Amino acid sequence: MSARKGLVCLLACLVAGGVAIAAGDADASAGPVLRDADGLHILSQRQLDPRLIELSVKTSALPDPAGIRILLPSDYARHPHRRYPVFYLLDGTSGHASDWTTMGGAEQTTAGRELIVVMPDITLNGDGGGWCTNWPDGAERWETFHIGQLIPFIDRNLRTRAGRNGRAIAGLSQGGFCSMSYAARHPDLFATALAYSGAPDIYYDADARAGASLIINATEFGLTRVAPDTFFGNPVSDGINWAAHDPTTLAPNLRHTRLYMYFGNGFPGPYDSGAPSPEAMGIEGAVWRDNIDFHNRLDALGIPSLYDPYGNGTHAWPYWARDLRWSIGPLMRDFAHPLPVPRTITFESADDAFSVFGWTVQMHRSVREFATLQDAGRGGFTLAGSGSGTVTTPPSFIAGRPYAIVLQPTGARRALLVRRAGRNRRLRFDVPLGPSNPYQQDTAQAQAAGTHVYLTHVTIRALP
Repeated sequence: MSARKGLVCLLACLVAGGVAIAAGDADASAGPVLRDADGLHILSQRQLDPRLIELSVKTSALPDPAGIRILLPSDYARHPHRRYPVFYLLDGTSGHASDWTTMGGAEQTTAGRELIVVMPDITLNGDGGGWCTNWPDGAERWETFHIGQLIPFIDRNLRTRAGRNGRAIAGLSQGGFCSMSYAARHPDLFATALAYSGAPDIYYDADARAGASLIINATEFGLTRVAPDTFFGNPVSDGINWAAHDPTTLAPNLRHTRLYMYFGNGFPGPYDSGAPSPEAMGIEGAVWRDNIDFHNRLDALGIPSLYDPYGNGTHAWPYWARDLRWSIGPLMRDFAHPLPVPRTITFESADDAFSVFGWTVQMHRSVREFATLQDAGRGGFTLAGSGSGTVTTPPSFIAGRPYAIVLQPTGARRALLVRRAGRNRRLRFDVPLGPSNPYQQDTAQAQAAGTHVYLTHVTIRALP
């Protein structure tokens, strides 16, 4: 972190050599040749050493090319039929895709492991980053790049264990926010999520909300060179969008995810030689408070986690490299002993449409607010929100067979639908809730009028 960034960098980070070859021209003996796919166009591919590949890619989701580094297992070429789990590893504010291999010891720590490590940019040209969101103005769409494009690109190009139990995600500082936010927004994609000095609470708790707003504004204006409130919108008028990406708000979605948090308290520790950096001390001290808020929320919900407030330590690479060394063993054990697919799922989202574990919900309402799919399984579910929702089930039914769908809105009359499962073995039907709320959730108007939540219980059973 360069000193010239000064105070802005302090605030922003709080939550915060091979041979070039043209795409498609690599010698297969030097490593796999990756191809364009899923919205990513490869500008260059470099084989930096027998395990390490560097890519530059162009995507319509971002205005400039993005970098990606990939570490392959040492035996990848020798076992052409073997598939490997994938560990997505994110850098931090003003970082680069190369950071984990140049400063974090990722190549040494993962040596001998049956693991693919993917390290994408979360910033453009080392700026402040975009906080892993699709910006409201559409100028940068980081979630589209990381989730919608990069994951299928990797699964298409490499021999991965494609699926939730074959993926984990981690990040440092801002990247730690990203890893927890992505896991909470997409719990069906990652079985394990880790944060190293991360920022998992930007909205839920009042103290975190005030600090995060200041820090993120500083990142926007001072480092990414865009107007304040670009990443999430204004926290007063667009608070719902902050909440919709906040891991602490979305903590109930993490019930079936293995969680690891590592962070210090900001006091000089074993890797701080001489006079430690005041900004590294201040940043980690604030990270300590943020993680405690997140952990308290998990505890209140009865969600287990490995919570390691390891004591003295500042916001610096030697600690994150150690975090990676500490967590690689538990991570590999998680891959070796995958979690079962949950029999029922509960998921909340403020997006107008969302998909999770094979369920798809399209909400129909006048304003943006949270909706919740509760205890969803083959026998039914409860939908909570306002307006109505169109629900498509997972492919759990017999194609062509009729099913009775009983809709029981709270305080209203029961209704009966009959639907046949399509060739895709799914059912699709509308679920009425109640009058749409007139004001967007988490605005002053909504707080005055109240955001009404209506529930409809749905039962599904096969007909003869």
